[in-house]
Amino acid sequence: MRVSSPESTEEIQVNPARRRAQGQAQRILHSRPIYLDTETTGLGPEAEIVEIAVLDTDGSLLFESLVRSSSPIPPDATQVHGITTAMVAQAADWRGVWPEVAPILADRPIAIYNAEFDQRMIRQAHRRASLAWEVPSSQFTCLMELYAEFRGDWNPMKGSYRWHSLDVASRHCALPLTNNHRAGQDAQLARLLLEYMAQPPANSPGS
Repeated sequence: MRVSSPESTEEIQVNPARRRAQGQAQRILHSRPIYLDTETTGLGPEAEIVEIAVLDTDGSLLFESLVRSSSPIPPDATQVHGITTAMVAQAADWRGVWPEVAPILADRPIAIYNAEFDQRMIRQAHRRASLAWEVPSSQFTCLMELYAEFRGDWNPMKGSYRWHSLDVASRHCALPLTNNHRAGQDAQLARLLLEYMAQPPANSPGS
């Protein structure tokens, strides 16, 4: 699916950071990545995964499942993604889910919006389930970092480009999908965002 650009071709052409990000997005797309997202009980070192989704390059669903957590899902987390403790009560735990996910990830480039977070959540889940981590970090690409360069919102205090949430990025790029904060939807938004960033400026509608 091609995504219309609300921004001018001229702006894209004169922004070196955006040109670099666009070239990188095109290279990532050429590698035919899969897209992964998780929903969790929180953000900290004790947080658990309660949903995971993996999409193929074309957006087709490769895997999606709720994941039973070892403790109740906090209300503030449920308020974000809508997943309740009752919803995951009959789901497989991480030890049961991972053997289905691992073969899908094997030897494939994996694109994630905020890859560091999802990798950390998976590592935490592995430690809790006494599983060995076998996915090289080199397989992962962080689309949040790529979008920060593409957006070009410089933070002089940190000397780097500002990061933006997937919600903010999807609204700014007018992506044709509403974010419901579920794993499958977030993975689809990440895919659409990568396609948006990879569009050649001369072919970007809306200029």
